[in-house]
Amino acid sequence: MFIDRARIKTTGGAGGNGCCSFRREAHVPFGGPNGGDGGNGGDLIIVASSRLSSLLDMRYHSHWVGNRGQHGMGSDRHGKNGIPKEIQVPCGTLVRDFETGEILADLTKEEQTFCAAAGGKGGKGNARFTTSTNRAPKFAEKGEPGEEREYLLELKLIAEIGMVGLPNAGKSTLLSSISMAEPKIADYPFTTLTPNLGVVELSGFRTMTVADIPGIIEGASEGKGLGLDFLRHIERTKVLLYLIDAGDPNPGETLNVLEAELRQYSVDLPERLHCYVFNKMDITENQDHKETLSSQFPNALFISAVTGFGIQELLEALWILVEEARRLEAADEQDITVSERTYTYESPFTVNATSDGYEIIGKRVVRAVRMTDFENPEAVRHLEDVLGKMGVFRALKRIGAESGTTIHIDDIELEYQPDKL
Repeated sequence: MFIDRARIKTTGGAGGNGCCSFRREAHVPFGGPNGGDGGNGGDLIIVASSRLSSLLDMRYHSHWVGNRGQHGMGSDRHGKNGIPKEIQVPCGTLVRDFETGEILADLTKEEQTFCAAAGGKGGKGNARFTTSTNRAPKFAEKGEPGEEREYLLELKLIAEIGMVGLPNAGKSTLLSSISMAEPKIADYPFTTLTPNLGVVELSGFRTMTVADIPGIIEGASEGKGLGLDFLRHIERTKVLLYLIDAGDPNPGETLNVLEAELRQYSVDLPERLHCYVFNKMDITENQDHKETLSSQFPNALFISAVTGFGIQELLEALWILVEEARRLEAADEQDITVSERTYTYESPFTVNATSDGYEIIGKRVVRAVRMTDFENPEAVRHLEDVLGKMGVFRALKRIGAESGTTIHIDDIELEYQPDKL
């Protein structure tokens, strides 16, 4: 089954909890704290792989969770970090944010990666909180939960040559005759319901990839027929092969329809390197049209995908176009200049008014709250110290927050008491 779109949810591995422990030795009545830190959670990494050709695995495994970090232990033993987990997708996969549709990554090369969800930070053990005034802290941090995000994965086949034509023009037959691909072939339109990819081998160890795109009809760019479902697979091709039935009563109009649909989908598609090929020359009636077609389309090629007539000539012509496309692509890559990185100041937190109080938003603030054990009074007092050092309470006082006001941080509600700070 060919699946080229999938929605997935990713959750990075949670960090391990810090340990609250004290040294125990004979004849040492007051051993010091020795709780170790928890390990960091493992990241979720999307990796492009040429071994896959479909997003089928994503359809049946839509929620990915990273490996959790190990909890800290006594005797100053730290937990192990969670091992990063890979999510393998085919080369040519586009990663979009599910909510906004923003393109976050375009994985076109083997082993190209994108961090889909970062693992949570491991909690600190109680040995980390020893101070001159608190020699025996009786709390430790909890592990931070992993990052959660949703993505829309969209596969666009990577092929050097894309075959374009009306339904039943013979694209699948041609692909099967020039490669080892085995597409479905029948004598009715829309036989091909999914794109097929084949590798063509020529003499001298030359290879090129060809994609058979399902038949395009007038209005495909508006969603008619198979429409937009497969037009996007043509975007990555370097060379277009327009395949036309030699028995078409109006081949010029057919080409106009094909080029118009490609242009409406993407303006630069018809401008790519291309060739016109007339198929089904094994039919006697079609051979009578050859002179007329040659005068109308001087550079066109004539083949029979069934008998093999003209196939070798076609492959050599396609190789010349592919070599030219590769050369142009290499030149474009050399012209790419790395833009200078710009740095902008980002406030550590922001305070927004809500209907019942204030909401504090900021990565460090949210992390401190998530890693606090609210069942431990000493841990809560430590959180107050951390928020105070960040300037949260000064900001609330500056905007006129009153005693008893509800403060929202992530999913936690706190009560603002300035007289106790």
